[in-house]
Amino acid sequence: MLTAVVVLLAAWSKPIIENIRFEKPVSKSVSFAVYKSNNYASKIYSDASAKLSVTIVKVRGNNRNIVWQKTYDARLLNQYPTLADAMSQKVVINNVDDRHDKLEVIYTLIYSSNGSNVQLEDGTVITRGMKEGKLFINI
Repeated sequence: MLTAVVVLLAAWSKPIIENIRFEKPVSKSVSFAVYKSNNYASKIYSDASAKLSVTIVKVRGNNRNIVWQKTYDARLLNQYPTLADAMSQKVVINNVDDRHDKLEVIYTLIYSSNGSNVQLEDGTVITRGMKEGKLFINI
């Protein structure tokens, strides 16, 4: 009787054990480029500026953890580089469980002009199977 139970238990648990995959954590990278999409030479833009904040959040289920964040000081719109000379950065996030984690890359732009502010947000998500994300942030 005990032998039969052991055999049945072994037969039943084999498919479960085969379906459990032990995956190693991976590294994922996020590359982004910041540039102006206009020359902003008109006098109306002479006092207009933009401040940029970029945040990378690791998400697993309902848990959200900021894993990287950078804020760029405000600068006049015409001081931002063109696409050819874009400010670029590559960030590598280690120890990502590709099966359960996703990375949200969120950027916030705050435009200021004559005492008024406008805030814009956008971003991208790096999900399972993706090793790299690219973001082009035009000012």
